Order: sequence, then C-alpha cells, then structure tokens
Amino acid sequence: MTASSDHPGVRCLRLVLGDQLNRQAPVLRDLDPAQDLIWLCEAAHEATQVPSHKARIVLFLSAMRHFAESLRSEGLPVRYLTLDAHDESRLESALEADLVALKPRHVCVTRPGEYRLLQALRAVCERQAVPFEVLVDDHFLCTQADFEDWAHGRKTLRLEHFYRWLRKRDRVLMDGQAPIGGAWNFDKSNRKPFGKQGPGLLSPPLSFKPDAITSAVIDLVAARFPEAPGRLDAFDWPVTHDQAEAALDDFISCRLAAFGPFQDALWSGEPYLYHARLSAALNLKLLDPRQVIDRAVAAYHAGHAPIESVEGFVRQVLGWREYVCGLYWREMPEYLEQNALAAERPLPGFYWTGETEAACLRETIEQVLEHGYAHHIQRLMVTGLYALLLGVKPSAVHRWYLAMFVDAVEWVEAPNTLGMSQFADGGLLASKPYVASGAYIQRMSNYCSRCRFDPKQPAGEHACPFTTLFWDFLARHKTRFARHPRTALMWRNLERIDPDRLAAIRDHADTLRRQG
Repeated sequence: MTASSDHPGVRCLRLVLGDQLNRQAPVLRDLDPAQDLIWLCEAAHEATQVPSHKARIVLFLSAMRHFAESLRSEGLPVRYLTLDAHDESRLESALEADLVALKPRHVCVTRPGEYRLLQALRAVCERQAVPFEVLVDDHFLCTQADFEDWAHGRKTLRLEHFYRWLRKRDRVLMDGQAPIGGAWNFDKSNRKPFGKQGPGLLSPPLSFKPDAITSAVIDLVAARFPEAPGRLDAFDWPVTHDQAEAALDDFISCRLAAFGPFQDALWSGEPYLYHARLSAALNLKLLDPRQVIDRAVAAYHAGHAPIESVEGFVRQVLGWREYVCGLYWREMPEYLEQNALAAERPLPGFYWTGETEAACLRETIEQVLEHGYAHHIQRLMVTGLYALLLGVKPSAVHRWYLAMFVDAVEWVEAPNTLGMSQFADGGLLASKPYVASGAYIQRMSNYCSRCRFDPKQPAGEHACPFTTLFWDFLARHKTRFARHPRTALMWRNLERIDPDRLAAIRDHADTLRRQG
C-alpha cells in the first residue's frame, strides 16, 4: 500500500525530529487527527554524516520509536519510517518522496537543532512548492527573539551577563532583586578535587535496562552500523519521558547535594560521580528544562541541597544551555568555519580508539567509547584541552564531539566545542582560551598516579604531553595573548623560562605533533 492511500487528504504534515520528543512541542498543538499527519523518519545519513557512536544512534532511534508508540496510543495518526522502510539515506530525501506521494497542503516543524537540516527541509518544500512553516521552539526558556533583544547593542556577549538577566527575568533563585545566597555564582566553592581519599561511596545513577524496543534497536544498529565507534554493552540511557523523570528524581534525591563542590573533579573508573546524567534527556526534549530547574530549586528550599550545588546546576541548565543555543542561531552558518588560532593539524587517531599512553586521555576516551559520555571537565580540560594545545583543526574536533556523545545535537555541541573548548571563534563565547598544563589534571584527578608521564616535566622522556604543549602554546600565541587581562600572568611565567629550556620544550612539542 502506498503512502498516499494510507493517509489520503493530508492538510498538514507535522514533522517531528529525533531531538524533539516532547508531547508539548508546538508542532503537536492544535493538531486535527482527521486532517493532519505526524511524520517521523529514521535516516542513515543522520548517523553517518559524522561517524556516530553506536550508543548515540541507539538512543535517538529507540527514543523516537517509543515516542511514536506513545502518540499512537493516543489515537493520533503517525507515519513512522524505519531505516528499512524506505530507500533514502537522507531525511530530507525521504520527506521529498512523501511530499510527492502524500501531497500535503503544507508542512510544519518546530525549529530543528541543526542549521543544515533546517535549510535542507526548507529547500525540499520549496522544490515541491509546499508551504513550509518553522515554529518557535518554546522548549527553551529564552526564544531567539528574546536572545537577540538581550544581545542588541552589546559590544561583547558574555554568559555571566546573560545568566543574571535571565535569572532576574524568570525569578530563579532570587530574593527580590538580589540573588539567593548573596552571590550570583559560587565557583570558588565548586572547584574542589576529591583529594587522595577519592570520592568515597557513590550512589550510582539510575540505570534503565533495554526493553523490547530498545533491544531491537541495539540489534539493528550493531548489524547496520558495524564500523561505527563505541560499544553497546553498557547502554542504559533513559529513552522515554517517564524514564527521564525517574532519572531526574534520582539525581535530585541522591547526587544534587554533593554536585556543586565536586562538579569539576575527576576520578578513575567513575564516569558519573555526582553528575546529573540528564543532558541527553534534555536535548532530546524528554525533559522540560523548567521542570528540571524547579526541582533543583525546590530541593534547596526544602533544605535537601545547599545553594552552592543548586546554583551550580541551575547555571548549567538556565545559563549555559540557553546561552549557547542563542549564540548558535545568531552566528550560523559561518560559526562552523571559525578558526581564529589557525589550527590545521588532523585529529589524532587515538581519539577513536583510546590507544594512548597518557592516562587521562586513555581513561576519558575509553569511557566515551563505553558510555558515549564524559562530564564537562573531561570534555573541556582533557580531550578538548589536548586538541587545543596540539593545534587540531577546530572542525575536526567539532565532528568528533558531535559523533561521540549521546547528548550531542549541533546547537549545543558546536558552541561548546568551537567557542569554549577550542577558542576557534576568537573570544565570542569565552573571553580567553581555557589552557592549562598537566598540573591542572593532577590537581583535579588521580589520573596522573597511573601515568608514566610526569606533569611537572615539560621535556624529556617522562614529559607530560599536556605540560609540553601548554608552554609551546603560550610561545606560539604570545603576540595575541600576552597583554590579555585574563591571561597575562601565564605569559609572564613564560618569560621566566630559560631560552635554551624553552627551545627544548618546543622541540619536544614538535615531536608530539609529528606523532599525532
């Protein structure tokens, strides 16, 4: 039976994308089941445009299939194209085929999470002369119009200013016009390492055993994408709204209180520590950020979590998440091509295998291969920092982060990678490059105790690659940053190094770059 005979006389074809799995999405409002059709499509190209982690593919497909089933259980008309139900590798090509077959009067979609896909969908509808409507994604607390109004007339855009504005506007953690706790942030309290004793007994995050739908998707992905990176043995991510709410409950009850002080800490063999593990559920829209923020704030008011932990968590959801979304759409499409530091080296091959002698890199990448996850400091100050110091081309780093993390959607991944991690945008997102030597990793983790490299040594057989490349980075970019008010101290320290010693360090850095 053809698509047109299955669904005759479609008034509006309502597209639901893999990161839009919320029942309250604008595209699902005012739906007339007698005339409208909900359209979801699994497309191989969405998994292969970057070599996506197997767990990332499973998460998206399983969550989409569960969401489609929930819509059908309401009696809503759903056209769901599985990978083996159509011959098109690209989502937009599958849509074009259905526009020809179904002849809808118009198409609507909530704004996608990727500029490329938005343009591709628009182009298909234009070719077929079908009106195309893009709806505001009010999953976010701050619409793009709100962000543009806030940004208008500002010489520089900074997260801190945006965060304070949004907290005031939405009355989050506020006491009148003042922030609760007497400060806007508690970063000084929230950067503690665990010390030699480690994190102690941890409450593992709630795990979700694959059901029949997820198990079938795991088998499909293993068969269809055998060369994709990553493993599936440990797959236990929430794939439904109910599971995501249970994961939120678990975090609020078991880990939020200790999250703040140790949010930057790292520990071998502990991928989650006190972190929420909610980013994937949020980015697929299985959770509403308002609900997440409200639950954290309620925990503070009930005395279940200190202000340092609650503010640190709220900052990630209300602050960074909203800010990078606004910045992404403001700066696209040029943003993906930014390369302010003229970095052109290829990404080392061990980023895909974990086969490296550096313990911090090896353990972090092996964790990513196992779970499709690393917390923000592992991303920024381990894998991201090494790529920055080595001088890897930002677009290559961007592709790796988009491929390897289950929570990766371009609107959130690209600014965090290109702006925060790689300084490729020249300071648009972050005012300075986040660079450090191996001493930072030694202070914040126990990785160095298991490593043959010495973070105190910048040259020689046991030199830490991070330390070597750190000093080389400072030397290479001295002209740009030596007078920067937030980085000048680092470059003054560079001046104290004996010239012959610095030459040896830079020679060793060249060797590291040749080795990849």
